[in-house]
Amino acid sequence: MANVLGILTAVCLALAAFVAFKNKGAYELEITNLAASKQKLAKTQATLKTTESRLEAEKEKRSELEAEVARLGEAEAKQKSENEEVRGRIDGIRTETAANKEKLDAVREKTEKLGDLKGLASRMRSMNTELEQLAETATQRNAELANLTASNNQVQSQIGGLKGMFERIASGQSLASLRTTIRSIYPSWGFVTLAAGNSQGVVANSTLDVVRDGEVIGKLLVTAVEHGSSTASIVPDSVSSEVTLMAGDQVVPGAAATTAAN
Repeated sequence: MANVLGILTAVCLALAAFVAFKNKGAYELEITNLAASKQKLAKTQATLKTTESRLEAEKEKRSELEAEVARLGEAEAKQKSENEEVRGRIDGIRTETAANKEKLDAVREKTEKLGDLKGLASRMRSMNTELEQLAETATQRNAELANLTASNNQVQSQIGGLKGMFERIASGQSLASLRTTIRSIYPSWGFVTLAAGNSQGVVANSTLDVVRDGEVIGKLLVTAVEHGSSTASIVPDSVSSEVTLMAGDQVVPGAAATTAAN
């Protein structure tokens, strides 16, 4: 009896070991299959991603092609419109040419009685040349007249300026444009010399003002004039006791002379 139980126990252990071995092999096989499935899935996902990228690129190319087709369609429509416009112009030119031909034929019929058209055209060209020459001559004469008028106006202006200058000189007034200075002063003798003469507009017996810092500090009476210098007496009581005339003081025409000139 004990032997039978031992045998049964051995058989059971053997069966258990066999089952365990089979289960281990199946488990390892499942693990291997799962790893292969994961690799296959990764490859499939990579392929899918590549395919999707290609699909997006194809979509972009398709959009570009559609835009290009639309642009070409617009260009074709525009070109057709321009062609129609050109045809219309051509038809108009043909119509105008036909009308001009009719007019030309009518003119030829009318001019047959006038003789040789070439001779008439030559005479007309000659007349046109003469007219152009006359017009050019008239233009030149008008330009010369304008120049002479301008010169005359300039001379008249100069004459007016000289006349005014002579009138001032004749009336004993120095020119209003005179600007000079005291060159030297002789207070004991009561006169000064000026750094300007008749060439600068100083006139004998004219009255001049001595100006310092914008104010008149004295008056002078011109007694002698030379080309580049002159002599003037200091007008009594025209210089304040607190003021001393000095070389370099500015000298201008008297206020009465300047007002008259203005």
